[in-house]
Amino acid sequence: MQTSYLYCLLFSLGYLYNLWFTQDFVVNYRTFGQGKPVVIINGGPGMNSDGFAGIAQEIAALNYQTIIFDQRGTGKSIIEPIDASTITIDRMVEDLEVLRKKLGFEKWTVMGHSFGGILATHYAALYPERIEKIIFSSSGGLTLKFSEYVGNRIQTLLTAEQRDSLAYYQEKLNKGENTAYNLQKRASLLANAYVYDKNHAPAIAERLLQVNFTINGLVFQNLQAIGYNYTGKFHAFAQPVLVLQGQNDIIAVETAQEIAQNFPNASLVLLDNCGHYGWLDQREEYLEAVKNFLSK
Repeated sequence: MQTSYLYCLLFSLGYLYNLWFTQDFVVNYRTFGQGKPVVIINGGPGMNSDGFAGIAQEIAALNYQTIIFDQRGTGKSIIEPIDASTITIDRMVEDLEVLRKKLGFEKWTVMGHSFGGILATHYAALYPERIEKIIFSSSGGLTLKFSEYVGNRIQTLLTAEQRDSLAYYQEKLNKGENTAYNLQKRASLLANAYVYDKNHAPAIAERLLQVNFTINGLVFQNLQAIGYNYTGKFHAFAQPVLVLQGQNDIIAVETAQEIAQNFPNASLVLLDNCGHYGWLDQREEYLEAVKNFLSK
């Protein structure tokens, strides 16, 4: 991918957006703080990076430069057309690598949350020499097995009443009744499974409403097509790895354990009373684990 000279800044909602026009599409990214670089890859797929500005600022306050970016086709990272030729995991990895070059970093720490952990895994396989450290935060696994149980896991984290209500609104959506009200109710119910502290559920519901399901579907179709499976493939990866996850996550603890077992220099931290967003449910413990890992 070659880049053009065109580069602009856009102020919106109090944030400084960096819109970088490549030959392929528009890349939107933001940076916070100064110090060694840490790129934070948000989950999804199909979500923008807006929900990660907070954690990026928290880590930047530890004297690091953090970078978040909208993955292709999401937020302000515009690409056309959106189809199986433009939305692939290989292209997403190349976007990450081109961003590293654009920012002038020889190496950086890669932090992948949820689906972002899958993207981080694929990046580590292709560009291990560009990685200082990896943080897997409530990460998808080294295979797609996790996608087979997440639905059931969500059900177990909801109350019986919430499960019944979710089924009711999901049926309406399945019938094509895609009203804003039905979508909002579904997201509000689902959000309860993502966080241990239900006070954070409204914010997560808003995030869930932002998912671009076309991109989401295309990414998982591509992962299946390439036979995504990195089990046993990182024996030679010597860089430090942190696997950080909540005990009450929608991703099973076994998935986190499997990731840690596949990296020779990995440490595993499990947080009690914590769901899919550790920096919301257990802010101090989550940030302490990140701080200790980055400072080693």
